[in-house]
Amino acid sequence: MLLFVVSIGVAVAQQISADVTGVVQGTVHSPSGKPVDGAVVRLEQKGVHGGVEIQTNADGTFAFSTIQPGIYWLSAEKPGFRGRAVAVTPSSKGTQQKVDLVLEDGGSVQSTPGATLSPSEQAMAFADKPNFTVAGVTDWTAVGGHGSDSMLRTSEALASETVTLKPWDQVGSIGTADAAPVWKETEGKLRSDLEHSPGNFEANHKLGEFYLRTGRYGESLAPLQNASRINPENLKNQYDLIQAYDRSGRTAAALDRVHELLKQHGNGKLYRLAGELDETSGNPLAAVHEYEEAVQLEPSEQNYFEWGSELLIHRAVWQAQEVFRRGDEAYPRSARMLTALGAALFAGALYEEAAVRLCHASDLDPMDPEPYMFMGKMQTVAPDILSCVEQRLARFVKEQPDNALANYFYAMAILKRQQHSAETQTMNQAEELLARAVTIDAKCGDAYLQLGILSASRSKFSEAIDFYKMAIEGEPQLGEAHYRLALAYDRVGERAKAEEEFKLHDEIKSQQAEAVEKKRREVKQFLIVLPDQPVPSTAR
Repeated sequence: MLLFVVSIGVAVAQQISADVTGVVQGTVHSPSGKPVDGAVVRLEQKGVHGGVEIQTNADGTFAFSTIQPGIYWLSAEKPGFRGRAVAVTPSSKGTQQKVDLVLEDGGSVQSTPGATLSPSEQAMAFADKPNFTVAGVTDWTAVGGHGSDSMLRTSEALASETVTLKPWDQVGSIGTADAAPVWKETEGKLRSDLEHSPGNFEANHKLGEFYLRTGRYGESLAPLQNASRINPENLKNQYDLIQAYDRSGRTAAALDRVHELLKQHGNGKLYRLAGELDETSGNPLAAVHEYEEAVQLEPSEQNYFEWGSELLIHRAVWQAQEVFRRGDEAYPRSARMLTALGAALFAGALYEEAAVRLCHASDLDPMDPEPYMFMGKMQTVAPDILSCVEQRLARFVKEQPDNALANYFYAMAILKRQQHSAETQTMNQAEELLARAVTIDAKCGDAYLQLGILSASRSKFSEAIDFYKMAIEGEPQLGEAHYRLALAYDRVGERAKAEEEFKLHDEIKSQQAEAVEKKRREVKQFLIVLPDQPVPSTAR
């Protein structure tokens, strides 16, 4: 049962005794993700004297009910731990906001919450350590963002794609069908070596590593475990064993092994592995602290990238920007660091700066398609023309003429410019690029859609209808194609078909909105606190 620890100021008591409008609940964790029982959690309304305190249960959980709309500060503390306060905003009847807080080891509460921070207030004075703390996570309530919903969705999509950007120094790996005969020969030799020397560390490790690299994760476990027993000090084998546990579905065992090793070897690679496993197991609070520690111990390109990506995917946009900036300063030849920085800048509505970073990324490796893809998606939804993008997309087509998306994105950049000054020659160029895109990829629905829009703009509605149908055939869930097809049917007098397409459009739009909402709620948002925030008089 939750315990109220202190009395409540009159003003707050009167408000909280009113009709129930919201619930704030959550869990208090240690930096390693373990629940903290007996922690005192305090809730106080901004600008109102007094507050409410409760203690966490044995599983670290807490809950405040009968919360009126407004801005509240939520904090937690316990002797031997240091906590920071964060803002919560229950806003309507029935609201249930879930907030997970993290207590750091050592000291008492040093700082307290501030209001929602502007970009300039959130700027990070990045020196040896960051000038911010990830104090907790919350369920999605209002993702922030900027501009239209299409820009917000693009921003979220780019954040997800950032995480999958290839390592800057990635080399080819075995994994093609042509390599299969070599695999078999190699496996036979490795198994033979192990049969002759079953107690040999190298024989066990090499066979386990072979299985791991060829995707046979379950088979890799036994030889890697044997190698670990023979020589527990060999970190290369330990890294391989951790990955084998994780990729064979035993993430908990992988985490246990990482934490065991961290007690003996506090290196950056191990902390990064711990961060990856924490994120996989649904503990982003622990993950972001592991990534930060990895950078402090080993400021490698990979560690900067992982830390910044973790911040970005959990909507700590301004902090992600600063981590990626720092990573770019340290690794100016990393195209993926610049691409990730571009995604973070776009998420913060800094469109032109985002474009400049992506253009620079494409200059580092003109054959790498990823920076072009990012800038193409940004250009399509950005409110204005992004100055350097069209030129780079033209180069993308020149370097990769058989890439359907290269042709499509270059066409879209041309069409965006044509909105300001239409020229027949360049319109024809865009149309040719779109036609080439659908020739290369018959399922490129977006290109068919644009061809239909061009035909409709010339009152060629029958032609437009054909293009819209092909767009839908390539991408059945392309809602705008159904909407445009309905308009075209209406213009040629086919009212029944128009109504059917309008209905399909509405259904698709509703389904997609529901899917986006579900996905947003699955992504926990980081709550950021700066160390120099003012301490209110009611703080403890």
